Amino acid sequence: MNSFGVIGAWLSRHACKRRAVLGIASVVAPLLSASAVSATASEVFVTNEKDNTISVISSEQLKVVRTIKVGQRPRGIGISSDGSTLFVCASDSNSVQVLDARSSKKLYQFAGIDDPEQLALSADGKRLYVANEDAGTLTALDLENRKEIGQVEVGVEPEGVAASPDNKIIAVTSETTNMVHFIDADRLEIIANVLVGSRPRHVAFSPDGKKLWVSSEIAGVVTVIDVQSHAIEKTIAFEVSGVTADKIQPVGIRLTRDGKKAFVALGTANRVAMINTETGRVEKYILTGQRTWHLALTPNDRLLFATNGASNDVTVIDVGRLKALKSIRVGRYPWGAATAQD
Repeated sequence: MNSFGVIGAWLSRHACKRRAVLGIASVVAPLLSASAVSATASEVFVTNEKDNTISVISSEQLKVVRTIKVGQRPRGIGISSDGSTLFVCASDSNSVQVLDARSSKKLYQFAGIDDPEQLALSADGKRLYVANEDAGTLTALDLENRKEIGQVEVGVEPEGVAASPDNKIIAVTSETTNMVHFIDADRLEIIANVLVGSRPRHVAFSPDGKKLWVSSEIAGVVTVIDVQSHAIEKTIAFEVSGVTADKIQPVGIRLTRDGKKAFVALGTANRVAMINTETGRVEKYILTGQRTWHLALTPNDRLLFATNGASNDVTVIDVGRLKALKSIRVGRYPWGAATAQD
């Protein structure tokens, strides 16, 4: 058993009594107490672009517990609210694959989906929305009948996609057009286009559905948009000591369920930023692995998992203390991440 395994066993026997110290790269950070870890026990699914696999991480053991083979170049990933069904964008296979999250078995797939990049599950679990980067479209899929409902033409190179909590709005980013498109979910028609910073990569609705958060990789900012008026309320920039501005490349965004904290993956800045959503101020930069891409929060918002594409690992962050706990080795070029109750 390696040193992490020994420490994990020790913690299981002495829950809530002591803490161990683990290394993340060359940085030493305190490990989360066993009581906090067990309170967030779930599985985290991470897509590995180069290996055509998904690494499944136990949030209780903080290690990879199994690996799932999927289609070519898996990127965007999502999971049903009950944690039973996994949805994966196999970009180079031109398909969205649907798997049993517990057995890892492939259930079925939506074939002929041109270059699926990211996806979003509707709040009621009935639809799946997929951004098709090469085609410049959004595809809407009916999960109950396993068929395509329709497509919406958007801008050039769509990537980020999110569905509002009330099932009424879909938001899609177009990287080259530098826009966010607001789409009526019932009519599958664009109702507004909002110009944002260069190369928007990811979108996330606030838990109440009133705000939309958009990351712009090249501009190095996050934009907050009022969903009803489509007006830009805030533009948040980042400044990391010792890191040049061109290395600060925001991509993935996750908001806590109370809506008070927004976490942003900063790409080649090798950091995750924590933003106070009320003030719009960055309150913490957390050191991660190399080229931090996407994020996933466990239930109860106790742990944050950040995928590091260039170092082939995932950084585990204690949300309460805003500290990195350890790095977990996964496959090559980890990209997307999802947890149950996402």
